[in-house]
Amino acid sequence: MKQMQLNDQLDDQLGKRHITLSALVKVSAVALFLVTGAVQAKSTAITNATVYTVASMGVLEQATVIIEQGKIIEVYSKQNTPQDIKVDEIIDAKGRILTPGFIGSMNTLGLVEVSAVAKTRDGGDKKAKITFDASLAFNPKSTLIAYNRKGGITSNIVAPHGGEDLFAGQTFAVDLSGEFTSIIEKQNAVLVHLGAENKGSRARNLQALDHKFADAKKALAKKKSKQEAKNKDKKDKDKKDNEVKEPKRDEQVINALLAGEKPLLAYADRASDLLALLALKKKYGIDLVLVGASDAVLIANEIADAKVPVILSSIANLPTSFDSLHASLTNMATLAKAGVKVILAPKGGSHNLNQLRFDAGIAVANGLPRADAFSALTANVADVFKLNSGRIAVGKNADLVLWSADPFELSTKVDLMWINGKAVSTRSRQDALRDRYTQKSNMPRAYSK
Repeated sequence: MKQMQLNDQLDDQLGKRHITLSALVKVSAVALFLVTGAVQAKSTAITNATVYTVASMGVLEQATVIIEQGKIIEVYSKQNTPQDIKVDEIIDAKGRILTPGFIGSMNTLGLVEVSAVAKTRDGGDKKAKITFDASLAFNPKSTLIAYNRKGGITSNIVAPHGGEDLFAGQTFAVDLSGEFTSIIEKQNAVLVHLGAENKGSRARNLQALDHKFADAKKALAKKKSKQEAKNKDKKDKDKKDNEVKEPKRDEQVINALLAGEKPLLAYADRASDLLALLALKKKYGIDLVLVGASDAVLIANEIADAKVPVILSSIANLPTSFDSLHASLTNMATLAKAGVKVILAPKGGSHNLNQLRFDAGIAVANGLPRADAFSALTANVADVFKLNSGRIAVGKNADLVLWSADPFELSTKVDLMWINGKAVSTRSRQDALRDRYTQKSNMPRAYSK
């Protein structure tokens, strides 16, 4: 009762200003929301940077990049940089290199923690097929996430390895923020493994793939015919003969491939297999991407003419089978010179992903132009998988890395990193363990206070 009287007195006093106590609470809540929003919307200017835009602007010296609301809103060359930049935070790069965040691909980051421990492996399943969506098992808190940020990786295309089916499932895109909201897009490409078989013939899988597309194309034509008949004869709407059935889930995925809505990522090495895949692309109009492709150098012009990207490793210099006799450190340079869009994917899965920049350096040392090497880590990946990143340009996601020196040098490290415009740390579990076991302590060497 006393509390109610007190509230009434307060309301009377505040009533002179036409505000009640409950209204004051609402006003305070709105003010808190506005303040919180202002913090989240902090704008940042990175000035005096050597900016590798990987876009039409090329490399800019002493340039300025402004980010806000998770996006790049301005990119100024030295001559065009305004004297008075109105932002919440200014970071002087002091001439250091600023690049788009690197994009990894074709690995099991977030699906496999320790390869030797079965219960930490979610990258495949015996029964996995074309509809397999491994993103449901993605762990954004994996210790490998922060570890790979050390390599300048800000996003990644995660690829399951499937099971016994022709198709291994579908890839998905993630950022490396470590947040539970880090999945960018699910089921964005379809994986198929072709080539040599331990039992049976490689021809069976190539034939099965052709038949899948042929059957789906025939079914779509039949569906279209039925739909046209149904529209034409409105009196017979309820006839069973004119009913259009919803395609099954696996059929929907094949239809998406035929419509060019998703790329088909095909693992194959031998030139004859690659040519068979190019023929399927021409026959069905699919969006094809070759993966591995050790023999691609033998048919580089054909691949370039077909406008088919190739995802490969720059350090695959030794044959791992009779299908990959033409593996070489110069393959990436040869393909790029022929006009093929190349994407760099490291050997060794997610545990070696942070070495992506070193692999790019090896490719440069073996003839790949430096600009092409940056594209293979950024823009090319973004183009193939339709990501709004990979370039420093207005409107792109603010996934940026400020380096201590040349990103392709071993001694270089990440000084600052932003993912979706938010600064993130590169401190990993390995750093924590180092600090724990090297600090001075009265405890035995293996322990710390």
